[in-house]
Parts: sequence; structure tokens; C-alpha cells
Amino acid sequence: MEPPVPRLRAELADRGFEVDESRAGAAFRAEIGYYLEHQAEGRDAASLDDLRDRCAAVMREALAEPGLDQDVARAALLASIHFRAYPDAVPALRELRERGLRVAVCSNWDCSLGEVLRETGLHELVDGVMTSAEAGARKPDPRIFRAALDVVGIPPDRAVHVGDSPAGDVGGAAAAGIRAILLERGAERPDAVPADSTPGPAPWTRITSLDELPARVP
Repeated sequence: MEPPVPRLRAELADRGFEVDESRAGAAFRAEIGYYLEHQAEGRDAASLDDLRDRCAAVMREALAEPGLDQDVARAALLASIHFRAYPDAVPALRELRERGLRVAVCSNWDCSLGEVLRETGLHELVDGVMTSAEAGARKPDPRIFRAALDVVGIPPDRAVHVGDSPAGDVGGAAAAGIRAILLERGAERPDAVPADSTPGPAPWTRITSLDELPARVP
């Protein structure tokens, strides 16, 4: 996620509402906190639309900006959220696919993840997508990992999972019988939501960039 607070302030300003960085940041944190608690409720287009309405309402309440109505708050919120792929993602995925490996995305997300992957140019480089909303379970629950394996038709003992959360990714994959690679990027994540640092089991191996991934995958 690109830094959302400057974009949110700009989107609100375009709609006639001047909000300082502190208030915009607090409002976005309130919204993302609510979203993370309820993201699994965005199972399809209708439920996702409802979830986005509720998220916008949380942000609007936190802003407490006179005259800011629900429709304007929702439009500003959605326009402020923009994703881009890390520069090491496309080369790594392309090399894995060229080697004949099947790749699936397994993520705690609502049903819009496929759309986000298309916008970032990653969708054509994966064979399937499984979200917590669609699986009915979120990491570290092993059910979401098993659902992702079903998407690509791979048994656990032939799979490797890559993620940046010791508990969610490494712990969840281990519970599903999958080897896990922990991605430990040196730079701070560019979005406002910190990576989960809850301890998990020891990963099969560690990498600091997806550039290292192809060499680590059998």
C-alpha cells in the first residue's frame, strides 16, 4: 500500500475538506483497524460493498468533519488506497512460472484481492488466489492454506509458502504441513499497517528479498 494519509488528505481537499495530517492519520488508523477485524465479511460484491460503507462510516466518525457526508467520505477513502508491487515481485514470479512451478496467493483479504493483483500487474503471474473471506478462515488457521493448495492442486509436502508474518505465515503454514520461508525485508513497509511481529515457529529458511526466492525453492 502506498502511504495512504497524504492521498486521503488530498482526496478530501479536492472535495472541499481541509484536514491536517494528524487527524487524517488517526481517522485512517481507525478505519484500517475496523477493516482488519471485519475483512472476512467481504465475501462477494454485495457484502464487500457493505463492508466498504461501514469502513467509510468509521473513518467519517473519526474525522468529525462538519458537512462531510457518507458518500463523500467513502469516495475519498477508496480513492486514497492504492497498491503497487514491490520491484522484486514480478521477476521472482516470472522465473518461478518459467520453471513450471504453480503459484497461488494466500492472503487475509476480502474478495477484491484478484482485482488488486490485476492493478499491480501480478495477476497474470499467479495460477490462483485464495483469501480469508473466500476460505472462511484467516491465517494462521491452516484451513486457508489448504484451500490455497486446492486451488493449484498441490499437496502440502510439495508446497512452500512465503510470507512476512512469523505467526500468520510461518505458524499457519507449519500447521498445514507446508514448509515456510520468512520474508524479512530490511526497509520499513511503506503502508501504515505494521507487519505482524508475533513470534512463530522457526521457518524453513529466511530471505530478505524475493530476488532470493527462486534459488531457495527446490
